[in-house]
Amino acid sequence: MKPAVTYELLHVDKNSGARRGIVHTPHGDIQTPVFMPVGTQATVKSMTPEELKEVGSQIILSNTYHLYLRPGQDIVKEAGGLHKFMKWDRPILTDSGGFQVFSLGPLRKITEEGVEFKSHLDGSKHFFSPESVMKTEEDLGADIIMAFDECVEYPASYEYTKQSMERTTRWAKRCKEAHKTENQALFGIIQGGFYEDLRAQSAKDLIELDLPGYAIGGISVGEPKEEFLKMLYYTAPLMPENKPRYLMGVGTPDYLIEAALAGIDMCDCVLPTRIARNGTAMTWNGKVVVRNATYERDFGPLDPECDCYTCRNYTRAYIRHLIKANEILGVRLLSIHNINFLTKLMEKVRIEIENDNLLKFRDEFYKKYGYTKE
Repeated sequence: MKPAVTYELLHVDKNSGARRGIVHTPHGDIQTPVFMPVGTQATVKSMTPEELKEVGSQIILSNTYHLYLRPGQDIVKEAGGLHKFMKWDRPILTDSGGFQVFSLGPLRKITEEGVEFKSHLDGSKHFFSPESVMKTEEDLGADIIMAFDECVEYPASYEYTKQSMERTTRWAKRCKEAHKTENQALFGIIQGGFYEDLRAQSAKDLIELDLPGYAIGGISVGEPKEEFLKMLYYTAPLMPENKPRYLMGVGTPDYLIEAALAGIDMCDCVLPTRIARNGTAMTWNGKVVVRNATYERDFGPLDPECDCYTCRNYTRAYIRHLIKANEILGVRLLSIHNINFLTKLMEKVRIEIENDNLLKFRDEFYKKYGYTKE
């Protein structure tokens, strides 16, 4: 039987490991590499589905942990699944809730069976197992669903990281056995912290399960950039060439470009809408903290090189006023711009891969943006 989600490789940049491809899903094709906006609670904060389509978003994420707690998977299922519930007819990916559960710290207890945790909303007790998470994700109805894993903090000891990685593999096997929905694709998550031998073992064991896609989890969790790059460039080549490769939780422009160079197809992050709420815009000439006083009388667009709705219609001075006045429109306009920026960045990345030019593009972009390579 053909998997619900498949990967088609179109071109490999001859000067790097960057891949240009297409991920085929039940709700449409995804041109890769791609940035995926995060809609934690079945909404990308402050943006409508129509606005997401206008900026070119191809796929969005939602969060199993948050939707399980509120409104509850039964309500989403009764509504016809996430696509109908949130009026989004393009692909959706749901994470497993593992990262959120493990970030609860003292509010959770891990056993081989699963994780007992207290809700951050009201303190009520809940239990996630690989089997229960599969049921929740099936009820939510996303095209791509993630296996339940444990994401260890940075830094973590070799012994604990090894135990955690092995448990993640066992949980992935249980997820595969429990997952029954044919129009969904279950992706495994490679763990192993910042130990190369553990990453290699995790990748080997998970690939043996022959899942339709794989992710790298547990990096971009607060480590130095050089550590991130070392583990990214080590792990990505271990992943199957004929399946989607997903790097979890990455959304700064430099990390997105590095991910593409390493051969990653998909990335996600809450960053563009989160920094919008802080009054910050990403532009082709670096960050603009529009809430700063320097923009009080700046009647130019956020980014002269951008053609998004925000930049076509509004000035830095006006957006600064909205942010300082805590007006919702300010956050909306910055969110539209930031997601548009990352979407257009990835469009450029795809073109540069086709032209075997991504390394040169990275160096030029870093110079303009003020990034370093480490």
